[in-house]
Amino acid sequence: MKFLLDTHILLGVLSQSDHDLPTWVYDCLTRPSAISVVSVASLWEITIKARTGKLRLTLDRFTLDQSISAFGIEILPITAQHALADLAVLPSTRDPFDLMLLAVAQVEGLRLLTLDRALVDHPSSWRPA
Repeated sequence: MKFLLDTHILLGVLSQSDHDLPTWVYDCLTRPSAISVVSVASLWEITIKARTGKLRLTLDRFTLDQSISAFGIEILPITAQHALADLAVLPSTRDPFDLMLLAVAQVEGLRLLTLDRALVDHPSSWRPA
């Protein structure tokens, strides 16, 4: 299964702290068939929040792409198709990064791996059994 990592999941994976994410997330990501993908939208979100002081980043944001690649995570660009997509189901959130991640998941046929309460029940999100 191919997973699109929500920004907070990505940050938890990169921090390598067992306390940042629930065990089921790590179990999901370490399955032999699991492929992890991250959208450039998440890099954009991290950078904006770090610049504005809304996110205290312990990682060097200038080498974030290299850190992501070192974990074997593919980075997807944002395409016109992603930007123009109409979501089949609108979530309760109006957060532009959440909306973009859902659009990327829908267009690319990925499952969004998230803990965000506004997104966990969305049809494009993955839920543990």
